Amino acid sequence: MIKKPISDYLNAVLCEKNLSKSEVIKKSNIQTNYAYQIFSGLKIPSRDKLIALCFGMGLTLGEAQTLLKYSGYAPLYPRIKRDSVIIDSLESGKSVILCNITLDELNLSPL
Repeated sequence: MIKKPISDYLNAVLCEKNLSKSEVIKKSNIQTNYAYQIFSGLKIPSRDKLIALCFGMGLTLGEAQTLLKYSGYAPLYPRIKRDSVIIDSLESGKSVILCNITLDELNLSPL
């Protein structure tokens, strides 16, 4: 099975959801230049950057899990405290900033 680059997958999600890169980047709270490099395929994002992009694109938990699996990263696992907070934030429709605040309050590393 031939797998496309993660940038192709991300751009397909943008088209499917009719989102602009600039809007997603702003909502994901990722440095602009770095995010554009992710979308162009010049950079391979970390798991945390992909999760931040999930927030920026307004993905459901299921869509986020699919993206993580596609990219080769572990899916969010509810028994891991940090992942549990991220899951709750995604399901609640919170922003990445509110998720990071909650993570910080619990002494967990932010995205």
